[in-house]
Amino acid sequence: MLSIPNIFKKGEIFMCGIVGYIGFQKASPILLAGLSKLEYRGYDSAGIATLEKDSIKVAKDKGRVENIYNLEDTKKLEGSIGIAHTRWATHGIPSKINSHPHLDNSESIAVVHNGIIENYIELKNMLIKNGYHFISDTDTEIIPNLIHYYYNKDDGHDDLKLLRAVKKTCDSLIGSFSLEILSKYMPDNMIVVRKDSPLVVGKGNGENYVASDIPAILSYTKDFYLLDNYEYVLLSRDNIKFYNKNLNEISKETTTITWDAMAADKDGFEDYMLKEIMEQPKAIRETIGSRLDGNKCNFSELDSDFSKEFLSSLHQIYIVACGTAMHVGLCVKNTIENLCKIHVEVDIASEFRYRNPLIDDKTLCIFISQSGETADTLAALKLSKLHGAKTLAITNVTGSSIAREADYTLYTHAGPEIAVASTKAYTSQITLMSLLAIYFAEVLESADTCVLDELKKELLIIPNKIETILKDTSNIQEIAKTIFKEHDVFYLGRGMDYATALEASLKLKEISYIHSESYAAGELKHGTIALIEKGVNVIGIMTDLNLVKKTVSNMEEIITRGAVTTAVVSEAVSKEVNLSLFDNVVIVPDTCVYLSSIVTIVPLQLLGYFVSKEKGLDVDKPRNLAKSVTVE
Repeated sequence: MLSIPNIFKKGEIFMCGIVGYIGFQKASPILLAGLSKLEYRGYDSAGIATLEKDSIKVAKDKGRVENIYNLEDTKKLEGSIGIAHTRWATHGIPSKINSHPHLDNSESIAVVHNGIIENYIELKNMLIKNGYHFISDTDTEIIPNLIHYYYNKDDGHDDLKLLRAVKKTCDSLIGSFSLEILSKYMPDNMIVVRKDSPLVVGKGNGENYVASDIPAILSYTKDFYLLDNYEYVLLSRDNIKFYNKNLNEISKETTTITWDAMAADKDGFEDYMLKEIMEQPKAIRETIGSRLDGNKCNFSELDSDFSKEFLSSLHQIYIVACGTAMHVGLCVKNTIENLCKIHVEVDIASEFRYRNPLIDDKTLCIFISQSGETADTLAALKLSKLHGAKTLAITNVTGSSIAREADYTLYTHAGPEIAVASTKAYTSQITLMSLLAIYFAEVLESADTCVLDELKKELLIIPNKIETILKDTSNIQEIAKTIFKEHDVFYLGRGMDYATALEASLKLKEISYIHSESYAAGELKHGTIALIEKGVNVIGIMTDLNLVKKTVSNMEEIITRGAVTTAVVSEAVSKEVNLSLFDNVVIVPDTCVYLSSIVTIVPLQLLGYFVSKEKGLDVDKPRNLAKSVTVE
């Protein structure tokens, strides 16, 4: 086995959001609109800088983007070239001084940065010895000063002098970064570059755009350049030039994004999360799309490489992910094992990447990430490739880092997911992974065709079943009113219901800040029951007829100890169980056990949402969290 290379031990992606504009319009309104769509990436502080006739002007402050709109400094920004940033704090507390953009000492260069610089202390000390001073606690402030340092050391007078200074700066940085750079030295241009942090360039007509994520600028263009590591971009109003790591000019093709710009807006809903919960039937239908071709599963992206010979040769499949995406893996583990007769391991990416996993060329590693930019998952993918494993990415974002790094990529087509708490991405990922399990089983001829046919039929009607849940949420709202003041909530389940319990618990804790835990119901007697006392809320998930009697028995033990209970049951289970045992009951439509999580999670997503609303919290932007963040 290979030892773990140092490149995987450091360098995380931190979720700040950046936007850039160069064109003929006033930049600040476009920048602020873009930042508003990127706040799910971080909302500790925000700021913008524009290049004026003879100076760089900055407006920034701690707090939300909305704070920036009415600043006197913002009203003074008239330039048509600008950069902007919304921050998720890593180095330095949220404050105006630590907010981006950052300027060099001469105020000739402005920079915004997404990522983290690991060797900034060494670089900062070097710059101090050379006469530079610093006012913030951030790692970012070294970057404009480094650019200035290298610019002044360059004796050249050509148009690429500033670009060379940016390259020398990037060569000095250890860590991850995407950068937008303005300078008085090149008043008609903007420079951008990325390493391990996402960045896209949008092509316009007489104007061009830059952003961390496509939704920020999707209202202005559908044609995007997806940047690779150490690709430098020199933007003007009418031109975009690309350079490789050696500053040799290269050509790139655009990718056309088919998302409707309105899909990234709230579209009349109070919150993105509620909108995305309600979009799940559509997202699942889009994910299925043409993959159910007649009575056969179709995955043309995999071609003939996933032959019976290849699949039969596999010793194991690893599903590697973080958070909600990892719960997807737990939901489909049994499906793949039972249908395909292949051993499946589900692993947390942040653990997987720091050990020597037992994988080789007889292993298929599947990596699940909504954004396709999750640092731990990306590092785990790279490690798997070093071990010789075949790698497959499941993601929602076209051209994301994980999509480009993997041997094969499957897209969920769920549309943009903006809320920090994932909902439609989760159900779309389970849908896609279930289809993949069926496809593998068809290729392997490892399962009864009648079973596979029933699964395919059920997948096609699951969106209808979710729609029935979404038609009336009043019961869920009432249960939320009984829970929102509680300090602890516990979830129980067996089999697939346990996997659902894990995700339901996560949804509640991340947006309501209520301490919540999920347990396999059979583990109740192994310590967990010590936590149960009068008034404690316990939610039991019971949709599997084969396991329901045992879970009901566990719930009865809880009831005798005075717990307040909510039963989430399927229609079939509701006919077999004395529902009067429970304080609250939620009934969901029947479906086959392999797909139950897709349906069962929906009322539990809604429960988390309504509890958060009852507490008066910001559902879309929970404290201390940002979308797809990995922090060690």
